[in-house]
Amino acid sequence: MPSTAIRHVTYDAVSRELRITFTSGRRYAYAQVPPEVHAAFSSAASRGAFFNHRIRDRFAYRELARSGSERRSGADRQRRLRV
Repeated sequence: MPSTAIRHVTYDAVSRELRITFTSGRRYAYAQVPPEVHAAFSSAASRGAFFNHRIRDRFAYRELARSGSERRSGADRQRRLRV
């Protein structure tokens, strides 16, 4: 079953950087994530619960800029709400 909180995950084993895109469109990069944590995250029954217990508040992170299409879809959604 797909996650209701997490849209996409990528991992760079060389830099040990885990990138997560949430369903809100917000994107974050987490630093120095061990490969075994990434492997467990990828196979977790609930990626949202795993993230909250094993990643969130445990690794340094930075927010990444949203892609252009994600920014436009948010603006389109706001325009629809105002009409």
